[in-house]
Amino acid sequence: MIRSAYIHIPFCQQICHYCDFNKVFLKNQPVDDYIRALADEMKMTMEQAPSDQLDTIFVGGGTPTALNAAQLDKLCQAIRDYLPFANGEFTFEANPGDLTAEKLRVLRSYGVNRLSLGVQSFNDELLRAIGRTHSSSDVFATIEDARASGFDNISIDLIYALPNQTLADFRDTLKQALSLQLPHYSGYSLIIEPKTVFYNLMRKDALPLPKVETEAAMYELLEEEMAASGLQQYEISNFARPGFESLHNLVYWNNEQYYGFGAGAHAYINGVRRSNHGPLKKYMTPIQEGQLPLLHESKLTEKEKMEEEMFLGLRKIAGVSVSHFENKFGISPFSLFKKPIEEMIGRELLVVEDNEFLRLTAQGKLLGNEVFQAFLLTEENE
Repeated sequence: MIRSAYIHIPFCQQICHYCDFNKVFLKNQPVDDYIRALADEMKMTMEQAPSDQLDTIFVGGGTPTALNAAQLDKLCQAIRDYLPFANGEFTFEANPGDLTAEKLRVLRSYGVNRLSLGVQSFNDELLRAIGRTHSSSDVFATIEDARASGFDNISIDLIYALPNQTLADFRDTLKQALSLQLPHYSGYSLIIEPKTVFYNLMRKDALPLPKVETEAAMYELLEEEMAASGLQQYEISNFARPGFESLHNLVYWNNEQYYGFGAGAHAYINGVRRSNHGPLKKYMTPIQEGQLPLLHESKLTEKEKMEEEMFLGLRKIAGVSVSHFENKFGISPFSLFKKPIEEMIGRELLVVEDNEFLRLTAQGKLLGNEVFQAFLLTEENE
C-alpha cells in the first residue's frame, strides 16, 4: 500500500546557481491554473491507484512558499480534498524570508506540522555568491516566527564545499546552525549539475571549488559537530534528535512506494517508476484533456528492485537488513551480491554487523557513490 506523496511546486523568486531541479521564475506564471491542474492530477491518480491512508506528505520545489497566502490556501485545500491524509507528517519546504505570519497561519490551519528550510550557509557573502536572496538574519527571524506560530518540527539544509568556502567558514556555519537547537539538520556536499550557472563556470575553469581533502574534512566536521550536539546521524546526510527523523525521506531510502504530483515529479506506484512532464504547458495540457501528464513509465524487474533496495538502503546509517531483504525478495543479499560485498568489505567501505546488517564504514560514507555503483548487477558482478 502506498503511504506517502510528494507534491512539486516549480515556482521560485530566484534561481540558485547550483540548482537543477524543475523550476521557473514565479513572475507572470499561471500559478492558479497550475494548482487546479495539481488538484485534477491528484483526483485522477487516486481514482486509478487509490490508497486508504497516507502517512506522509512532502511539498517541495522550487519554492512552495513563493506562493502568496491565497494560493497556499488553495493548494492545501486541494491536498485535503483529494488525498486520504489525516494527521501524519506534513512537510513544506520554504526559503528564509518567504514565510510571512499569514502564510504560517495558512499552513498551520491545514495541519502542516514540519518545515524544511533551505538555508545552505550562514555566510552572507557566500549566500550571494550562490544566488540566494536571503541573509543569515532572515534565517533566525523566520525560525523565530515559525516557532511563535506553533512549529516545533523544523529542519534546515546546509551545503558545504561551496566555491571559495573554507573549513573555518563551514565551522562557523555549523556553530550558528546548531545555536538554533533544531531537531533536524541536513548537510549536503555541493554537486555540480549540468545546465546550471555553476556548471557553465566550471567548464570555463572559473569556479574555485575546495580541494577534495577539504570537502572530506568538512563532512567529518559535520558528523562531529552534530554528534556533539546530541543529534543522531540516521542517513549519510541527515541528523536528528530521536523521534524527529524525516519519515517521508525514509520512504525513499527504505525503497517503498510513493505518489508524485506536479510538473517533473517522480512516483513509484505498483512496481512502476514514473515521471511527469516538466514544462508547465506539457504538464497541464494532458490534465486539461482528462489524462495523466506522464512522460515516462518503467516497470522494474525483480533484479532492478533488488539493486535499488541495496543502494538506497545503504544510505541509512543502520544499513540494509539482511532478514528484511530475504523476506522481501526470497534470496539472501550475500548470495546475490557475493562479489561486490566481498570487494567492498575488502576495501573497508562496508561492514557486516551481527550477520544481519550491511552498512557503510566511515570511509564508505565518504565514497558512497562507489559503493552504490558496485551493487548494479552487471554480468561481471553476478
